[in-house]
Parts: sequence; structure tokens; C-alpha cells
Amino acid sequence: MIEIVETDAGTARITWHRAKKARFVLAVSHGAGGGIEARDLRALAEVLPEHGVTVALVEQPWRVAGRKVAPAPKTLDTGWRGIWPALAGMELPVISGGRSAGARVACRTATELGAHAVLALGFPLHPPGRPEKSRAEELLGAGVPTLVVQGGNDPFGKPEEFPEGTYTLVEVAYGDHGFAVPKRAEITQERALEIVTDAVVEWVTTLG
Repeated sequence: MIEIVETDAGTARITWHRAKKARFVLAVSHGAGGGIEARDLRALAEVLPEHGVTVALVEQPWRVAGRKVAPAPKTLDTGWRGIWPALAGMELPVISGGRSAGARVACRTATELGAHAVLALGFPLHPPGRPEKSRAEELLGAGVPTLVVQGGNDPFGKPEEFPEGTYTLVEVAYGDHGFAVPKRAEITQERALEIVTDAVVEWVTTLG
């Protein structure tokens, strides 16, 4: 089911993948360079409803409008705030999530919006080759239980670069920023996505 939501940043779109007996809503948005067709978002929408989690794939207004480049972080946050009432309207705890830029939005707004937890897929700890431009504060400031799923070869931050914190980090070995694994890797692309979905399913059971 597709729901159109008007926000102060423009028109957003939510694609719902509903669980029969939902215990949580997991809302996830895309990164700055792609949409909800990202392999990890599709995998979550396929697997999570079987485990009592309704998945809401959120397209930010800039994406709905057909623009190629994401706006400033502040505008992304405005769009996310605008879709929140539609998520909270399910009257279930909402896990705020996203991949890359979407993960940053989820971290920055979690406490303010009353998110139950945060799922950060491919958190962009720093721009590629610029480790001094760290965004660790956003991640550490989420203020709610947080799961980071990170590719072992992510140029935006490898797992070993992440600071200590109260969040949980799961590595997808060989994975790049989008969890793509090279053909020579010891795991298949299918297995890489299973690691992502298994980690989220397991983590959700700990949230209570």
C-alpha cells in the first residue's frame, strides 16, 4: 500500500509492507544517492513482516519530486518529521531507520520524535577518504537503542573505525556501502543480505 504524505519539505511517499500481527513499525528511508529500491531495504521489507514488524519504506520529498541530489540535512530532517504522524498513527512502537543519509536523519531526530529505537544501515561515519570529518556525534547522540549494520569494506567508515558506544554493530564481511560483495568474496550476495535481515530480526527481539 502506498501512502502520500504532505510535509513542510514537500510531498513524501510511504510504501507499507504490513505484518499480520505487528509488534513494531520499522520506518526506513534511503540514502542521498538512491531510493527505496536499495537491496537492503527491499530485503527488510520482504523478511521483517513475517517476524511481526510492519515495514514502512519512506521516500523523501526530493526523491518523490524526481530530483537527483539530496537537499541539506536540515531539510531531510524536516521531511522525516513530516511523515512521523503517519508512522505513529499505527499505535505501535516505531523504530526509526534508514540507510546512509537516512540513517543520519534517524539518529538526529530519534529523541525528539520519540522513536523506540534506531536502525542505521551503512552509517556514513565520514566522507570517503576524510576520516577527520567524523559524524560519530550523530550516532552516539541518538539516545535510544541503536543497531548499526556496516559493510566490512565501506569507504564511508569500516566497522573498526567506529567509536565505542552503547549501540550494537554488526559487520557484513566484504560488503561495500550498499552491502554489495565482490564475486571473489567468501560469501554470496544473498548471504550478505541474510546477515543484514538476520541481524535486524534478532535485534528487534531484544527491544521488548
